[in-house]
Amino acid sequence: MRTVLGEQEAALDRSLAVERLLRDVPPHDLPAALRSGLGEHFGALTVELLVADYALTELCRVGREPYTTEPIPVDGTTPGAAFVAQAATFDSDSGGVTGYLPVSVRGDRLGVLAVTLPTEPEPPVWAELERFAEAVAHELFVADRDTDLYIQARRSSRLTLAAEMQWQLLPGRACTRAEFALGGQLEPAYAIYGDCFDWSASARKLAVTLINGMGEGSEAALLTNLAINALRNARRAGIPLDAQAELADQAVYAHYRGAEHVAALLLEFDLATGAVSVVDAGSPRLWRLRDGKAERVFFDEQLPLGTFDGTIYESEGFQATEGDRYVFVSDGVYNAIGPHGEHYGDRELAEAVTATADLPAAHVPGAVLRELTRRRRGGQAEDDAMVVCLDWFGPVPSLGSAPAVTVRRAD
Repeated sequence: MRTVLGEQEAALDRSLAVERLLRDVPPHDLPAALRSGLGEHFGALTVELLVADYALTELCRVGREPYTTEPIPVDGTTPGAAFVAQAATFDSDSGGVTGYLPVSVRGDRLGVLAVTLPTEPEPPVWAELERFAEAVAHELFVADRDTDLYIQARRSSRLTLAAEMQWQLLPGRACTRAEFALGGQLEPAYAIYGDCFDWSASARKLAVTLINGMGEGSEAALLTNLAINALRNARRAGIPLDAQAELADQAVYAHYRGAEHVAALLLEFDLATGAVSVVDAGSPRLWRLRDGKAERVFFDEQLPLGTFDGTIYESEGFQATEGDRYVFVSDGVYNAIGPHGEHYGDRELAEAVTATADLPAAHVPGAVLRELTRRRRGGQAEDDAMVVCLDWFGPVPSLGSAPAVTVRRAD
């Protein structure tokens, strides 16, 4: 008994020592702190931090200088398998055993921590190292406020200015809670310009915003930035969804006077009931997978944001059912041209949603976009594309939860 307690106390002591080291170093020194702490307390021979690139197809080593190391493909590699499965994978050879540990926070997959030990340790040691990988994910979120090191490391090539603006605008690429799981992706990852998504969750509500801005390049990115921030400003003021659309509409019209506009689909989920309010202001579309059947969900399409002065928007509603999957796409997906001049339309999208039914929400956007690339004429994008996937798990029972309400179309 004393031996077990002593081992537990020793493990706790070294865990605290490593975590304290991570918190105390400057943000750009996290990799060096990991090597030092895991070397001293775990006997690690090597420690590497691998971060996922913008396209989620490669893992890039974080070094002292950006663009100085070769990325590792996600497909067909051991670290890639850990990243995709979100579970530790291992390699053994004469030089020791290497564990590849997912670096993720609240469902957002950031990369992989590779730790090589001289011999195979007991399972509790790997579990301890997996907790460090999660702690590193939290530290990376904080570090990005103060250093460009990890943002630079994610790039296997240079981003356009528009893409730089769009990626900085996103809330993340995935989010998981007891009630839902979200994942989103933009393509072409290094040259995106007008498409964007946003989400925010509180104790009671989940807001999801899909945006398709007009134009190309940095001008499209500027338009989308204005629309997203106008919607955030209105949402944070606590006003209803239709009023949020009206305030954002006014902001875009005031700047562009109707010369440019933004197509948007705004949704607000009640986390206690699954009731959903919707404002459809343009082209982003929604497919629902329920009981194995994929079908498009239609709404009353209203004017894009910024089209005319003083547009009035109306919200409508539907009920999310436990187990539903919702896949949102921009016109860069459903208007893509196939090899024979046909559009990648409703039938193809329904097939893609059904084919990816077994994947987690965070993996679905990439899978749908890869299928789109295979079907697209010449394999090249004529427009940027956005896919967002939302899995609805259902309300979480709690004491004192509000009774269910009926959602009706606003008068």
